[in-house]
Amino acid sequence: MGTTLVVAAIVIAAVVVRTAVAELREPGSGRRQWSFLSDFRALSAGAISALALGLLGWRQAGGEGLVWAGLAGILVAFAMGQGRRSR
Repeated sequence: MGTTLVVAAIVIAAVVVRTAVAELREPGSGRRQWSFLSDFRALSAGAISALALGLLGWRQAGGEGLVWAGLAGILVAFAMGQGRRSR
């Protein structure tokens, strides 16, 4: 399970670095990228995805499946929030 946590942490770190680079190029873009945290629709889609994948992942791989399900839920919410721009 240690390897799974390291890989998941690397993926999350890559998303954070991507945000930091975008923020350096264009100030304010980081806030727009992480606006999914206040978007109910994006968070709901991420939570539903994480729950569904978590149930399947738990049956197939135990704790490692939960880690990947949580990461997938975060990435789904992140992707859903990118299409909507707050005004």
